[in-house]
Amino acid sequence: MNNIYHYIDSLIKYALDMSLIEQQDKIYYINKILAFLNLDNYEENRDIEITSLQDILLNIDNFALSNGVLKEDTVTRRELFETEIMGIFIDRPSNIIKEFNELYKNNPKSATDYFYDLSKNSNYIRTYDVKKDIKWKHKTKYGDLDITINLSKPEKDPKEIAASKLIKSSSYPKCLLCKENEGYIGRINHPGRSNHRIIPLILNKEKWFLQYSPYVYYNEHCIVLKENHEPMKITEDTFKRLSDFTEQFPHYFIGSNADLPIVGGSILAHDHFQGGNYEFAMSKSASEIEFEIKGFENIKASFIKWPMAVVRIKGKDKNTLVACANYILQKFKVYSDKNRNIIAFTKQEPHNTITPICRRRGEEFEFDLVLRNNRVSKEHPEGIYHPHKELHHIKKENIGLIEVMGLAVLPARLKGELKEAQAYLTGEKSLGDLKENDLIFKHKKWLQELINKKGIISKAEVESVIKKEVGNKFTSVLEHCDIFKGSLEGKKAFIDYLNK
Repeated sequence: MNNIYHYIDSLIKYALDMSLIEQQDKIYYINKILAFLNLDNYEENRDIEITSLQDILLNIDNFALSNGVLKEDTVTRRELFETEIMGIFIDRPSNIIKEFNELYKNNPKSATDYFYDLSKNSNYIRTYDVKKDIKWKHKTKYGDLDITINLSKPEKDPKEIAASKLIKSSSYPKCLLCKENEGYIGRINHPGRSNHRIIPLILNKEKWFLQYSPYVYYNEHCIVLKENHEPMKITEDTFKRLSDFTEQFPHYFIGSNADLPIVGGSILAHDHFQGGNYEFAMSKSASEIEFEIKGFENIKASFIKWPMAVVRIKGKDKNTLVACANYILQKFKVYSDKNRNIIAFTKQEPHNTITPICRRRGEEFEFDLVLRNNRVSKEHPEGIYHPHKELHHIKKENIGLIEVMGLAVLPARLKGELKEAQAYLTGEKSLGDLKENDLIFKHKKWLQELINKKGIISKAEVESVIKKEVGNKFTSVLEHCDIFKGSLEGKKAFIDYLNK
């Protein structure tokens, strides 16, 4: 029993060190934890060797499991339990909002620093899970791309998947982004959000909220969500909201996924943006073709040197820039170039849309408008401007906002598959022995190409070779999504169309 008191005291010390609570709160929170664990006794530990929060929570989990407080030993049940524990320590929304707004008066960055630290310290951002992600940089002619194998989100236990089918469906919260997630205890088919808080914002005279992603893909990865559960839609209002946000938080970029299937993000049912304090390779790209847009001569416009078709516009006058962005959107939505296989509609079904990104450059606002098309064909049923079949062994999922900007979010399966693939590249195993039901059979053609190109690779070099070749694959993924397929003539034709 003394062991659990040690971990309770360690958790209290952690909460004090992270400024989640104050010294005067100590007894109150000890009693809150005791009640949560169904304990009616307590013995203080004088010598506490603080371990990691992950270790503290793991040991409390184990105690709760052995004493019937935690009913099932599954990843999801443990996460729900840990989230509820940490929810005990985080202040109520009104106090957090007051603190954020007070800090904002002096400096917007101080406000976001406070909220980001709170989100990490309360374990809403699961820092120790994010550290599991495998990351590296990949040099290309377009700049240094970020490659990530996403290991943050734990895989579901088969028992949990089966159990979730038996749970009665709920419409509360309607989705993972709804404001009703704030403080929500969670369930087996919906993550716990007891330690989750959101900050109200006004964008384009509408109510929105700022939060952080629990599994951050980059520094200060934030999500900005609409108050109401409404589907994604790229309109002039989108550009107004994005520019309003960067006016309020000039140290953050912000962008939106496209609003059509295939080229959109994973959540199209709730209008939202993603932003943060990070400079992607796209934002560093230089101009490839500079041009003027009739009626917007005071706006600087260019196509940038990037594997996808990106129109960059910038200027000091926010309203003019928003009007220019909307002009490009409306023109592109009806743009077809049959010589280059760009078709705007199939009957009444639209195919063209934009992935917009906004940032500040000193006094100037800057938009990157990525031209997207979601048409499919018999040859490419997943999408003509989507990773083609020969790349699916590395990346098959939608290419959304984050990847458009140059950060690959690759599936967790690659960690084991790429590790196993090394033995075939070093000659320890023969590709001829691979069978169709083998885990890495999907990589056989690729591995054979690498062996043909490089020969047998030494054990000292094989990991770096694989990382480089995965980076090359992601570069190809982005190039497959380019509606102009790298054609300068295609871009010039679109410029002419904008000025008709």
